[in-house]
Amino acid sequence: MARPVFLLPLALVLLASTIASADVVEHSFYVQNLTVRRLCHEQVITAVNGSLPGPTIRAREGDTLVVHVFNKSPYNLTIHWHGVFQLLSGWADGPVYATQCAIRPGESYTYKFTVTGQEGTLWWHAHVQWLRATVYGALIIRPRAAHNYPFPKPHKEFPIILGEWWNANVIDVENEGLASGGAPNNSDAYTINGQPGDLYQCSKKHTHKIKVVHGKTYLLRIINAALNNQLFFKIAKHKMKVVAVDAAYTEPYVTDVVVIAPGQTADVLLTADQSVGSYYMAARPYASAAGASFDKTTTTGIVVYDGATSSNPEMPVLPAFNDTPTAHKFFSNLTGLANGPHWTPVPLDIDEHMFVTFGLGLSPCDGNATCGGPLGQRLSASMNNASFQFPTTLSMLQAFFEGVSGIYTADFPDHPPVQFDYTNPNISLDQSLIFTPKSTSVKKLKYNATVEIVLQNTAFVGVENHPIHIHGFNFHVLAQGFGNYNATTDPKKFNLVNPQVRNTIAVPVGGWAVVRFRANNPVQQMCMVGALPPGCSPAVGAGDSFRGRERPNSIVHAASAAG
Repeated sequence: MARPVFLLPLALVLLASTIASADVVEHSFYVQNLTVRRLCHEQVITAVNGSLPGPTIRAREGDTLVVHVFNKSPYNLTIHWHGVFQLLSGWADGPVYATQCAIRPGESYTYKFTVTGQEGTLWWHAHVQWLRATVYGALIIRPRAAHNYPFPKPHKEFPIILGEWWNANVIDVENEGLASGGAPNNSDAYTINGQPGDLYQCSKKHTHKIKVVHGKTYLLRIINAALNNQLFFKIAKHKMKVVAVDAAYTEPYVTDVVVIAPGQTADVLLTADQSVGSYYMAARPYASAAGASFDKTTTTGIVVYDGATSSNPEMPVLPAFNDTPTAHKFFSNLTGLANGPHWTPVPLDIDEHMFVTFGLGLSPCDGNATCGGPLGQRLSASMNNASFQFPTTLSMLQAFFEGVSGIYTADFPDHPPVQFDYTNPNISLDQSLIFTPKSTSVKKLKYNATVEIVLQNTAFVGVENHPIHIHGFNFHVLAQGFGNYNATTDPKKFNLVNPQVRNTIAVPVGGWAVVRFRANNPVQQMCMVGALPPGCSPAVGAGDSFRGRERPNSIVHAASAAG
């Protein structure tokens, strides 16, 4: 019996050491109106602590974050911690009426959660309507003290947050789109750390700059906070080395262009190895939907070498807006860092198979009116022919936890109600398929179940690349491709050794992706979100909650396009 007596004190020492290495990181967010000047125009926006972007939160893996949110804005508000697992803290995840009710104007709410098993770049943003256009910021998670990155330590780190800007109140823009039933107005600019860059009018002083020293290597933490647009990002004459995406380490991947969907992050190493001078970093959209209207402008920042004398930065050659081969090459060539920090092998035994079609659909225009969508109807995003409708009286997590009926129904389908030629452009406006009924439907999963989902893009209204986000979980991206998924041949393409790990995936235009994850997060409401214009889309997700002493179950449900 001597050995167990020895092991217990040792275990207690190790536990105490782990706790001692973790800190409590506390912030206060004051959310209120802010008047800023952009593009020769003064605009009142909603912002946190008087800045755009909002505060950068820096923590280490294992730290507990406590964020006090004081809503002094005129709008309902929640904050979503995009990509955080929220282990045993589902109430803090933030999607309104999924895990909590809104923080009303004049009220406050404290988010408390521990960052466990994650290192890299995540972010936070508002999760009510379009407020996340200006209410967002970086969440940087470094390794614990005495732990190292799985790559050489950079000389310095720079958050690079890509965003969108409207010369209008974004809530009004969203509401006008919803009222018309058509697409909302396009943004007027893109931004880098809240600045549009000097290619826009009145913006020479609104250009973000980073200073570098020749020969040094820097870590750029790139976040796409844009509402609706995927973006190409380049730095003139420089290569970048991707070392992580969505706070999950990757095998180093060298590229001259980063492609990043709304909600995604990428950690890249930049070595200042060119002639001393100034170089533009630039971003503009990857727009895969043929014929669709979008903001065609380009945002810029400047990389300035120490000692540079030239005031004329060199400009990178950006891909064409519709350069799908470049986008697919980037997205499909990334692989996970197997056996690196926090690596989780691919689960091989599957308990739940789901096949989820998604894209834009239509819903009937009210009465005899004519709406702004195709066929005079309303645009209405869809998954498995269901368009999600949020509850309005109680959050889904609270309803599940307290056993309240009537808030949602447990009948979200594993497959679309009918099979069809999903990516055939001829079905674009097929009225027998395109109308999507509203529902608040969920699918229950058993705790610790392994779930495999085929995400199948459709050609309804138009064919485009769609981002999908899962709250509270990472997933392995086993494979992705174009056309209709083939259940016989495409599984042969699965990477079960070192697939990339993400919380947000850009499903290829007119194509598919297969993801796999384990629903092992008790007291967590997880949702999958498609960042689909015009603002509200159904989605599938999973989460679990304890009810008293029962074994945790999981809920799969639809959610908003905000992500």
